[in-house]
Amino acid sequence: MSGFRLGSVIGFDIRIDFSWFIIFALILWSFSVGVFPAQLPGRSPTVYAVMGFAGAMLFFVSLLLHELSHSVVARAKGIPVEGITLFLFGGVARTRSEAGSPGDEFQIAFVGPLMSFALGAVFFGIAHFTAGAGWPEVATIATYLSWLNVILALFNLLPGFPLDGGRVLRSAVWKFTGSLTRATRIASIGGQALAYLLVALGLLQTFVGGVMGGLWLVLIGWFLRNAAVQSYQQHLVHEALADATARQTMTPAPETVSPDLTLEELTDRHFLRRRYVAFPVMEDDAPVGLITLNQVKDVPREDWPLRRTRDVMTPIGEAITVGPDEPLLRVLDKLRASPGRRVLVVRDNQLEGIITASDIAGWVARSREMPAS
Repeated sequence: MSGFRLGSVIGFDIRIDFSWFIIFALILWSFSVGVFPAQLPGRSPTVYAVMGFAGAMLFFVSLLLHELSHSVVARAKGIPVEGITLFLFGGVARTRSEAGSPGDEFQIAFVGPLMSFALGAVFFGIAHFTAGAGWPEVATIATYLSWLNVILALFNLLPGFPLDGGRVLRSAVWKFTGSLTRATRIASIGGQALAYLLVALGLLQTFVGGVMGGLWLVLIGWFLRNAAVQSYQQHLVHEALADATARQTMTPAPETVSPDLTLEELTDRHFLRRRYVAFPVMEDDAPVGLITLNQVKDVPREDWPLRRTRDVMTPIGEAITVGPDEPLLRVLDKLRASPGRRVLVVRDNQLEGIITASDIAGWVARSREMPAS
């Protein structure tokens, strides 16, 4: 995962993607050079820089509160929330599963725009108070943030998945048809249609002279289109994995290696003769670790005859293991966290199989080919 962890708010992990710094710099520049000097002329560049920084920070606080509202309601509905990531186009709450009912989906989606409308009202009140108190700089910032939050709420209510309005649309179609997959497909089509409209408007604006604004619309449209397609694909994957277990997708009785092999023997006998890039390590009929090709490559070539597999392998205590009856969605989460991108299927200290990303992709492909029941 790119970016870094900023901290935790009411139990939610907050991360900053590196792309966030791009939009923050652009907004800071726009506020300091264009917006605030036009709305409140006659101040020094230093004052505009401070106003711009304060405005940009408060805008991203608004985005964070918008996503926190989604996360709080999702958690109240029993949906695990990994955290929130702020990135180039705003923020996203990272959940491990989808809503369990159309009503839950509606509430989780609609609370975000409600929060933005509420923030708009709060900033409007601050602007009114500070203008009367003789603090025009604060009033200018608050007024602009009030309008920005209202615009954010209205934009998010557009019926294009995965925007909040698209999720509201999905909840309505889900309620009417009883099919979450059909509802997701329709909402995704709405998101793609909205994206193409934004791209068209952006190109039109570019041709009539608004180059910067037009390019932003094109970029937002392109991002929305990709997000709509990927969200639908992610839903299909979730559906395919929902009822599967580790036993159904694992490669049973995988080829294993001894911990006493030198790295040279391991490479010559296994990595160079097989298509695998990782092997479970067995000793006395019990799994003791996992060795990967990358771990071997990290050791200088001249040390391969001297170092043994057990010296560089990931011990079983640090490797990712699952039981054969573990739900595949949970296995997928563990696979993402596995340093070797492999999950060992173990029961009663006996190795039963191994799961890779290819195994899961194959299961998803086979599931899609099966006729609907």
